[in-house]
Amino acid sequence: MGITADASAFDRKNAEKKKQSPWTVFQFGFSAYKKGKKQEAVEAYRYAAEKGQLGASWKLGRMYAEGDGVERNDYEAFKFFVDIAKRDVEPGSADAPYFSDALVAIAGYLKRGIPGSKIRPDHAASRDYYLRAAATYRNPTAQYEIGKMYLSGDGVGRNVKQAGRWLQLATEKGHAGAQALLGNLLYQSGKAVQGLALLTAALERATPGDKNWIRSMQEEAFALAGENDRRTALVLSQDIIARSRR
Repeated sequence: MGITADASAFDRKNAEKKKQSPWTVFQFGFSAYKKGKKQEAVEAYRYAAEKGQLGASWKLGRMYAEGDGVERNDYEAFKFFVDIAKRDVEPGSADAPYFSDALVAIAGYLKRGIPGSKIRPDHAASRDYYLRAAATYRNPTAQYEIGKMYLSGDGVGRNVKQAGRWLQLATEKGHAGAQALLGNLLYQSGKAVQGLALLTAALERATPGDKNWIRSMQEEAFALAGENDRRTALVLSQDIIARSRR
C-alpha cells in the first residue's frame, strides 16, 4: 500500500521500506501543504528532493524564500534553486516551468546579493541567468527583466529597440509590468492609443506591489491624451485584458 493523500504524517523510514517513488512522495507533500500541514509537507518535499524530484526542490525553495511554513532563509532557498539549475531540463518539458522559475530566482538573488551569506551582487551573472530563462525557456518574468535592463542600460548598452522586443515577448504572455513599460514606450513614440490601452490594461491586472508605479505612469499619459484617444484606448484595453485571461 502506498502513501496516500489522507495519510496522517510522512514517515521517511516507511517510504524507504516500501520504495515509494519521489513523485508519490511529492504528491503526498502537496496534499499535506493544501491541508495546512506545512511541516509534514516540508518533510515529504525534502525526501522527494533528495531523490531527485525537481518539483519538490522548487517548492522547498519557494517556501524558504517566502517564509512559508518555515523560517525565511534566502540562502537556503538559493541553494535549492541552484541545485535545480544544475539539472538538464528540456524546454517544453513538464519540469521546464520549475527550471525557468529557478533560473529567475537565482538571477534575482545574484542581482541584489544575500545579506549574511557569501552571495554578493553579481550583475553579469544575474544577466546571464535572466537571458537563459528568457531566451531558452521563454520565461515572461525573465523577458521583462531583460527588457528593463536594455531600457535603463543596467549592465548592458542602452537599446530601446531591444528593450521593446523583450517587453513585447513578455507582454504577449500577459506580464503586467511588461505591458506597462511597453505601453509607455509606445505612448512616448506617438502611438498614443496603443500605449494608453496597454497601460490601462496593465494597471487593472497589476499585483499590489506594482500598482503604484503603473498608476502614476498611466495617469500621466491619460491626462495628456485627447478625449477620443482615451475612449478608444479604454475599449482596446478590455480586449487586451480578455486576451491575457485566455
